[in-house]
Amino acid sequence: MKNIFKLGALLLAVVLTACETEMIERFDEFNFEQGGYMRTVTPLSTTFTVSRANMTGTKMEQVLEAVTPNLGANFDRYELSIAFVDATPANGSNSRAAVAFQTLTSSQFTADPQTKYPRFTLSVTGKAMQDKLGLTDAQISTSDRFEVTGKMFLKDGRSFDRSNTGVNITGGAFYNSPFFYRVNIAN
Repeated sequence: MKNIFKLGALLLAVVLTACETEMIERFDEFNFEQGGYMRTVTPLSTTFTVSRANMTGTKMEQVLEAVTPNLGANFDRYELSIAFVDATPANGSNSRAAVAFQTLTSSQFTADPQTKYPRFTLSVTGKAMQDKLGLTDAQISTSDRFEVTGKMFLKDGRSFDRSNTGVNITGGAFYNSPFFYRVNIAN
């Protein structure tokens, strides 16, 4: 038994002296540069539908939340642009390239009592989208669509959109910050 104990102690000493670990500094994750994103709170879908027969009464509506590391204090504005995709060649080619649509400033947002992040309810009628792009009723058909893209600006001048944001932020139910919203046109 004495020999087993001596052998165990010897093996332990060999293992402890054989492994040399170089100390590496830990990452200071709180000093990493961090950005922001515009989270879609409700609805979780980023696809909306407006009625061609009722462009004034149908809308894209969603609750947005400006998320930055300091509870949205770095948030400056959210700029939206809009384009039109004509998917019905029977009435001509009426597609429109993206134009500036709406700017939501941080002063329009109010801190949510539960999350503490600034929130805003965005509500845009089909008629407002149609008018912004100068489209007549005859140029719009069922299966056409509006495409709204967003770009979040921080107070330090940096901006974030879907071109410089990863799939972990743009997709999924929690982050849900696609910076892109599709508005389909139905009857």
